[in-house]
Amino acid sequence: MIRYSLRCEKDHSFESWFQSSSAYDSQVKRKLVSCPACGSAKVEKAIMAPQIVSKKGRDIGAPVPEPAAAVPAEVTAPASTPLLMAQERELRAKLKELRDHIVKNADNVGERFPNEARKMHYGDMEHRPIYGEASPDEARALIDEGVEVSPLPVLPEDRN
Repeated sequence: MIRYSLRCEKDHSFESWFQSSSAYDSQVKRKLVSCPACGSAKVEKAIMAPQIVSKKGRDIGAPVPEPAAAVPAEVTAPASTPLLMAQERELRAKLKELRDHIVKNADNVGERFPNEARKMHYGDMEHRPIYGEASPDEARALIDEGVEVSPLPVLPEDRN
């Protein structure tokens, strides 16, 4: 892993870790790296002191900051961290908007979803927007039959 000091076009400084220098180059090229302060994707490496570890395991170069103390169990993490990339926040917002639209404008048929979807597909029942529950096998069977289905996006906060 490589830690880079980065700077955005608005001169905000931040750090980020990458699997390799080529991973950094690839992510910057695809505009996946953005400033946590302003969301700008125009990011470049800032000047930083190298850190070299000798064979004896002692650091040569810039000192490494001490790790932060453990967070007490009673303190909960905020729903959104400042390091959450702007693109990820935007994607989550759009997925939430999609879910909210479906829930508002479609009927929840629960576990009856596979049967209801089949009936509509084969013309045994009038078409209407529905959502519900289906196992992976049931969903696969529907798709194999030509029934158009898609999973509702699940967001991390939905699981808590």
